[in-house]
Amino acid sequence: MSATIHPLRNAAHAKAAPSLTPLMELVADEMNAVNAVILDRMQSRIPLIPALAGHLIAGGGKRMRPMLTLASAALLGYAGNRHHKLSATVEFIHTATLLHDDVVDGSDLRRGKATANIVFGNPATVLVGDFLFSRAFELMVEDGSLKVLKILSHASAVIAEGEVDQLTAARQVETTEERYLKIIDAKTAALFAAACRIAAVVAERPEADELALDAYGRNLGIAFQLVDDAIDYDSEASEMGKGQGDDFRDGKMTLPVILAYARGTAEERKFWEAAILGHRTSDADLAHAVELINAHDAVSATRERARHYARRAIDAIAPFPKSAAKAAMIEAAEFAVSRRY
Repeated sequence: MSATIHPLRNAAHAKAAPSLTPLMELVADEMNAVNAVILDRMQSRIPLIPALAGHLIAGGGKRMRPMLTLASAALLGYAGNRHHKLSATVEFIHTATLLHDDVVDGSDLRRGKATANIVFGNPATVLVGDFLFSRAFELMVEDGSLKVLKILSHASAVIAEGEVDQLTAARQVETTEERYLKIIDAKTAALFAAACRIAAVVAERPEADELALDAYGRNLGIAFQLVDDAIDYDSEASEMGKGQGDDFRDGKMTLPVILAYARGTAEERKFWEAAILGHRTSDADLAHAVELINAHDAVSATRERARHYARRAIDAIAPFPKSAAKAAMIEAAEFAVSRRY
C-alpha cells in the first residue's frame, strides 16, 4: 500500500465546495434498489413497527453508510447485486443504533424533526430498534457469506461497546483524547469500515483490498464524527437539525471540550468541571463554553484532526485505479471535513 498522504483541496480556493453529489449520482440507481429492500423489510403485521421505523428512515439523512457500500463495490468493478441487501443491512444497523441512542441521550430533535422516542415513547423506540437489528441479521443470513456475517456482527458488537464506553465516560472531565478517539472509532467508525469492507468480500477480492477499504471507511468515520462534535459548538441549531449544545448539556467529553479543558486556566477548568458534572447548563453557560472553546481554538483544532483522518482515508484507496467511484469517494472524504451541518 502507498504511504503517500494526499492533501485535501482547500474548499476556500476550490471552484466548488466539496459535495456528496458525485457519490449520490454514482449510486443513485442502486440506491433505488436498496431503498426497495429497506421499505420491504421494515414492514410488519404490527403497524407501529413500520410507522416508527419509517419516522426515522424517511426523515432525511445522508445515507452515507449504504452509499459507501455501493461505491466501494463500484470501485472494485463488482457487477452483481448481493451488495443491495447488504447495503440495506448496514442502514438497518445504523438506524437501530440511532433509535437506541436517542433514548439513551433523551434527545428530542434529529434532522430537524422530533425524535421517535418523543413521538412514540421510549419503550416502543427501543423495541423497534431491536426489530431492525433482527432484520439486519436476517439479511446477513440470506446473503450466505460467513465472512460478511462475521464482519457486520463484529461491527454491531463494537458499536454497542462504544456506546457503553461513551455512557461511562459522560460527566468524566478527566476523559483523555486517547479514550475519546477509541470511543468514536467504536461507535461511529466501525460501521463505516464494515460497510466498505464487505464490498470487497462480495466482489471476491484479496484481503489487501478488504483492508484498504476498511481503512478508508474507518478513517472517514473518525473524521465524520470529529466534525459532528465540532459542529455542536460551531453552528446554529437550524443548520444541524438538532439543538445546539446537546453534547454540552449531556456532559459529553468530546474533543473540543477535552482540548479547551486541557488548554484552560485553573479558573476555566473549574467552570468545565462544574459544567460537565451538570451544574452549569444554562444558555449563558453554553455561551461561555463556546467562548472558551473559541479562545483556545478547540473547534479549529478538532477540524484539523478531522482533516488528518480524511487524508488517511484518501490515501487508503490510492492504489486503486482512477475511476468515477474513486473520485466520488475522495470527494466524500473532502465533504466530510468541510461540511457545516
